[in-house]
This record gives sequence, C-alpha cells and structure tokens, in this order.
Amino acid sequence: MELFFPDPTENLLPYDGEAYYHGVVFSPVEIERCMEYFLNRVPWRNDEVVMFGKHLVTARKTAWFSDDFTFYTYSGTTKTAHPLSPELLFLKEKAEVLTGGKYNSCLLNLYHTGAEGMGWHSDNESSIIAGSSIASLSFGARRKFSFKHKRSKETVSLFLEDGGLLDMRGTTQENWVHQLPKTTRIDQPRVNLTFRLMR
Repeated sequence: MELFFPDPTENLLPYDGEAYYHGVVFSPVEIERCMEYFLNRVPWRNDEVVMFGKHLVTARKTAWFSDDFTFYTYSGTTKTAHPLSPELLFLKEKAEVLTGGKYNSCLLNLYHTGAEGMGWHSDNESSIIAGSSIASLSFGARRKFSFKHKRSKETVSLFLEDGGLLDMRGTTQENWVHQLPKTTRIDQPRVNLTFRLMR
C-alpha cells in the first residue's frame, strides 16, 4: 500500500490487527523540551541482542523505564529498569488520554541518524499483556515506518512525524511485523518511546 497520512480514527491495517496514527500531538515547545531531556538526561546504553546464537551490540541506544518491573528480557538480553521520570510520566499520561490505554513501562530507542534502523519484528514478548495498547511516540527526524502481514506479506507504510503518536493494539503483534528502515537521506537523530502494559 502507498504511504499516506491517515485519519486517526481509522485503522491503518486492513485486517488482523489495529493500528491508529494520531499525528502530531505535542506543541513545538513540548517537543523541544522533550528532545532536550532525551538527548541530555536519559541514561542511554548501546542495545545488545542475541541473533542466531551471536551476541551483537548495536549502534542504536536504548533505555528501559518502569516503576513496577525491574527487569525486561527480549532478543536474548535482559535490561534493568530506571524509575519513570516526571518527563516520562507526563508523556505516559498524555498517551493514555489519547489512546484510552494503560501503561506501566517504557522502552526508549535513540537512532543517531538514518543509518540506524530496526528490522522486521513484533513486540510480542510474553511479558507484555497480549492485545494491550502499545503507544509509540516519535521525536526528532521524520522516519518511514512499515507493517508487514506475517502470512500474506501485504505491507502498510507511513511517515512518523516529530511529536507523533502511533497506537498498536489488538492482534497486531500476533499477525504483523513492523520495521524502521534505514535511509541515507537523514542525518538527524530520532527518539522513539514505546509505552507498554507489562504483566
């Protein structure tokens, strides 16, 4: 399917899942303050994953925050949580109001340039409550984001804007994978937050 800017009340996915893009939901001042916090005060670490039995360290950096869960394991590695900061609590509450979801944890990703991305995957770890909303907030560089159905291979793509909110819920993680493709056209950083409801 073609790239588009959807109505936030319409499901982006044609079947087997629900995803809603709310567009930009923060003011320019809020976006500027958030980026200052992300780039200067978040305790970033290079992401570590185990793929095909090999331990890899990515250029992308991550940070894990939660007031309820100390550890989070995915891709063969375990992360230790930092307590949710006032800045993240503000963002969490905003996402909850807009999506109607509830969240208790947040994974942050820092992509320094378009040369860093994320391959096809689902956020389907058993520690995430199945079917619950995952609120994805984007700050910084505008980046393409794609879904691909696990069986039909049909794709749906859109651009995630600076200050934008994407809500993924229902059977999306069960039936679709998603990715942030790399690009040589972008030399600015992007920060992505995924608020989750963990068991």
